[in-house]
Amino acid sequence: MLPHAGNLLAMMSFAAGTFSAGASNNPQYLTFQPTADVPNNLLPLIIYPQVVPEDVEDIACYFEDLFAAHHWLPRWRYPIYPWTHYHPDTHELLGIAAGRAQVLFGGETGRVVTVQAGDAVLIPAGVGHQQLSATEDFFAVGAYPRGMQPETRRNDPALMPQSVVDIGRVSLPQQDPLTGGEGAVTEIWHPLDVRE
Repeated sequence: MLPHAGNLLAMMSFAAGTFSAGASNNPQYLTFQPTADVPNNLLPLIIYPQVVPEDVEDIACYFEDLFAAHHWLPRWRYPIYPWTHYHPDTHELLGIAAGRAQVLFGGETGRVVTVQAGDAVLIPAGVGHQQLSATEDFFAVGAYPRGMQPETRRNDPALMPQSVVDIGRVSLPQQDPLTGGEGAVTEIWHPLDVRE
């Protein structure tokens, strides 16, 4: 690990409680420790608050076009599953297309985050997520790096050993998925990558 990585992670850690994504327009970061049944990830979850321009009428189409332009293929439009789950084989990118929801990230000891239309969330492989509540109109656009077919696993202690192995094989995106170049991924995730 890089010498500054521990300090960086400490700065990004938050105590339990509710967190509102719209508190700042800058990307925000949350880290989660593994639990007995959710592996989570050393890489922080990245929240991009209010990234959609105000004059955009169709937020879902805006996210789909933006994600596809940066090689993250949109795969679904749907609310988030109401049970804890994670993807051990890929990172997941969400564009909140309508409404507002409270989402628990990181498993039962994680953090509740309020997301709303216009926010984007990059979930590292292995990080648990679960929709707790939402407005009736809430849905997100879900996207994955080109060529990835996500596997969904529920929080099950028996799956942990294999999940940890699978997560270690997931490569980092070369660019930030929202900018298509430098951004939160290149500035935060890349320095934390300890693989040779």
